[in-house]
Amino acid sequence: MSRSASRTSLGGSLMALAIVASALGLIYSSHLCRELYAELQDLETSRWELEEDYSRLLLEQSTLASPHRVATTAHETLEMHEPELSPERVVQQ
Repeated sequence: MSRSASRTSLGGSLMALAIVASALGLIYSSHLCRELYAELQDLETSRWELEEDYSRLLLEQSTLASPHRVATTAHETLEMHEPELSPERVVQQ
C-alpha cells in the first residue's frame, strides 16, 4: 500500500471510530434524559400529593379551631364554665 492509501485508511478508521463514539454518547445522553424526566414526574406527583395533604390539614385545623367547637369541647369534655359575675367586687381607692 502506498503512503496516501494508508493515510486514507487511517483517516477513515478514525472517522468511523468518532462516529461510533458520538452515537454511543447520544444514546447515553438520551437514556439519562429519560431517567431524569421520569424522576421529575415522580417528584411532581409527590408534590401534588403533599399539597393535597396540606390542604386537608388546613381544613381540619380550621374546623377544630373554630370558636364554637372550642367552646363545646370546653363545656362537654373539660367541664369548663364561664365564671359567675355575682361574686365580683369593685374596689375603690
